[in-house]
Amino acid sequence: MGEGRPRVSVVVPTRDRPPLLRKCVAALEAQTLPVEIVVVDDVEGRGPAWARNEGVRRARGEVVCFTDDDCVPSPGWAEALAAPVFSGVGEVGAGPVLVGRGATAADRAWEAIVAYLQQQAGTPGTASPGFAVTANLAARRELLERLPFDESFPAAAGEDRDWGERAARAGAGAQFNPSAIVLHRSGMGAGDFLRQQYRYGRGGALYRRRSSGRGLGSPSFYGGLIRRGFGAGLLPGLLVAGAQGAALAGALAAAVFPDS
Repeated sequence: MGEGRPRVSVVVPTRDRPPLLRKCVAALEAQTLPVEIVVVDDVEGRGPAWARNEGVRRARGEVVCFTDDDCVPSPGWAEALAAPVFSGVGEVGAGPVLVGRGATAADRAWEAIVAYLQQQAGTPGTASPGFAVTANLAARRELLERLPFDESFPAAAGEDRDWGERAARAGAGAQFNPSAIVLHRSGMGAGDFLRQQYRYGRGGALYRRRSSGRGLGSPSFYGGLIRRGFGAGLLPGLLVAGAQGAALAGALAAAVFPDS
């Protein structure tokens, strides 16, 4: 990157996935806007919230972008994602997370859920206020220093919803840019997906305990979510429907065994 402070840093939390990480880093090195790459290896299992905060502490950019080690950002991703922040439109940028060709049914179900939550993020009374998935997120570093990720979330489940809501309440709702594209290539199967949704249910229970104003979505919210899943195909739709049961089981388990 040469000398001087970089304008954009990219933080990538990772743990035990070197092949996926190499593809992610290669995509970051090919960005149209030069970026500082900060990889945080969570060797002690302290969680993605800690890893992102540690990345912010080490990053030098004016704007800090986040993606995951199983993601491949498009060449113009960082430039498009940071544009709202640099232009003064807002302090937070977000973009779509797509699964691309060869995706499994579980990947397509995950894509449908994320797209729906992003679409609903600005709707009054939604169950996902300010939602911005951390696989595709940028923020001014001063905001991240004022509003760090909550490290009491132990896994990748709920900490992004929590941060997005706190940012939105602070007047820093995400500015969505459809050109800031990230490809998510997990290759997960149905079992992996449902276990992930169970963790999201546990994380969601913690998320709601953080504030009395955080409640469940309306029946129409969940109905729309399931319809979005079936819009991606029969199998993704069935998985999105099943995900609601898995998330409920996770929430109930968190209520009965909050410290497990």
